[in-house]
Amino acid sequence: MPNELEKEAQSKMAKSVEAFAHELSTIRTGRASTALLDSIEVEAYGSRMKLNQMANVAAPEPRLLLITPWDKSQMGAIEKAILASPLDLTPGNDGHVIRIPIPQLTEERRKDLVKLVGKLAEEARVAIRNVRRSVIDEIKKKQKDGEIPEDDAHKLTEHIQKITDEYIEKVEETLKTKEAEIMEV
Repeated sequence: MPNELEKEAQSKMAKSVEAFAHELSTIRTGRASTALLDSIEVEAYGSRMKLNQMANVAAPEPRLLLITPWDKSQMGAIEKAILASPLDLTPGNDGHVIRIPIPQLTEERRKDLVKLVGKLAEEARVAIRNVRRSVIDEIKKKQKDGEIPEDDAHKLTEHIQKITDEYIEKVEETLKTKEAEIMEV
């Protein structure tokens, strides 16, 4: 039983770190990244489709994204979706591909992004701590019901705290990396 609680805690904490890392990948830095366009949905064929489901997205240069639609008739819809997104990007269409130059971030925008990243990191930390709290509550309940001896419950609680510290450290490392990436000129 204690092993199951540990595994459950690790699984949920890992998902929190993963979600945090994915969220960070969608935040624009000064560098071109195909992940930047992952959240864009295009109105095409009578429904909404993810951009990467209807075009090839590449980053051939550090400050350029290249979109090659599989169906050239959807170029206008793709451009419209990019312009409507909150990414503040300006696509250029030459009839075959869409080029998106990634402009340099201003100092003010960099600071805003660092604040946003810090807020996302805090949300990830809170999610990890919430997992810890629910698992520790479960341990206390099982100890009270006599399913786990007091010594084992104490050891398990300490172990859950160590696991929590490890995952919070992973969030910190990811945060520092992203902050450095944002502040890089």
